[in-house]
Amino acid sequence: MGAVAGPEIERLVQLLARLPGLGPRSARRAALHLIKKREALMMPLSGALQVALDKVQVCKTCGNIDTQNPCTVCTDPRRDPSIIVVVADVADLWALERANATQGRYHVLGATLSPLDGVGPQDLTIDALVARAHDAQVHEIILALNATVDGQTTAHYITDLLQDANVKVTRLAHGVPVGGELDYLDEGTLSAAMRQRTLF
Repeated sequence: MGAVAGPEIERLVQLLARLPGLGPRSARRAALHLIKKREALMMPLSGALQVALDKVQVCKTCGNIDTQNPCTVCTDPRRDPSIIVVVADVADLWALERANATQGRYHVLGATLSPLDGVGPQDLTIDALVARAHDAQVHEIILALNATVDGQTTAHYITDLLQDANVKVTRLAHGVPVGGELDYLDEGTLSAAMRQRTLF
């Protein structure tokens, strides 16, 4: 079958297809929708993407992404500085925030340990976490990691490194299903899991 659109439109479709959850057919539908709604949607989206490209940065304290550094969470005076919630990814941080599950601060590892994928301790921000855990005002580290093999391996590794820190190390309660990922859980499950966290 021959090409049905010019190379610029095909390029838009190819780029949209790289987004998570969008295959080639969904990307084509999204591209058509954007083109049809050029004034109402495509132009504002283009502007928002440019602003994000120019202003979004990684927080030097916790690893969240924001337009300010340190991020909004780290600079919020209502946050409890004695609690650090450890997550694998920014998506997990955002999921916990949507659930309003904690008033603690966060630490984003960037991933979980995964020897099969070549992800080792040097690829994560574990050293920065250990340094933060030794701060005198920190009393609890909550390991809010996925209930997967890699997530639990990472939790055990971190727990071993924190043995000489004067902190309580807890993990989310087992309300999080085994094999589940935080970003896909509903707010009620996340809130209950945070309330029922246990010593690790």
